[in-house]
Amino acid sequence: MNDKEQKILETLKTKSLTKQNLFGLMKQTFERLKELLNERADLFNKQLLDFDKRLLLEVKERGPFEMEVKIAGDILIFQMHTNVFQFYRSHHVWQTSYLRNNILASYAGMINVFNFLADSFTYKRTEDLGYLIARIFVNKDKHFFVEGKRQLGMMYNNFGERTIDDNALREIIDTAILYSLEFDLLVPLYDEMKIISVSQIEQNLENSKIIKTGKRLGFQFYADDATNL
Repeated sequence: MNDKEQKILETLKTKSLTKQNLFGLMKQTFERLKELLNERADLFNKQLLDFDKRLLLEVKERGPFEMEVKIAGDILIFQMHTNVFQFYRSHHVWQTSYLRNNILASYAGMINVFNFLADSFTYKRTEDLGYLIARIFVNKDKHFFVEGKRQLGMMYNNFGERTIDDNALREIIDTAILYSLEFDLLVPLYDEMKIISVSQIEQNLENSKIIKTGKRLGFQFYADDATNL
């Protein structure tokens, strides 16, 4: 075989094999996440059943790679991306010796966590906004870290130090639930709503594009801090 053919074969046996194995690992991790979401819902619902049934958590599978959890007026959607990624070169993970000495460890699967308003789905307000509140990255060695808002971004940010397990997944779930409950809906800006057309009011004001509801409508989400709560 010539050099190019050898290079192709070597890449298939290393990088491509790593990606294939990682996809299988991510599927296993996501299946376990599904089970733990139901476990956490059962735990809280036992305490809420005799208190107020309106507060019960509802877990629903939206497909093989998506899970939905309704918590009061909020919905969290956990979505496993089916592709494998490598971190961009300016990402802080490259500062660790763990990745510098093991290039294959830089490939990671990703689980996204989105926060929506429950009413957006109930009333089919397709123009409403949801927010990415966390991304969970897992590599071939089951090492992981979390990028996210507030506590979600501070829990596990030292890549290469801990492997994903049930305790970590439970903490991520609980922190995401707590964040969504504390992340309040703000009044839409007056100037963004003051003029509407006849067609918009005829379509049903609640479902028209003039009212695009989100928890930080009119604010930059990346600038969210304690002063905006």
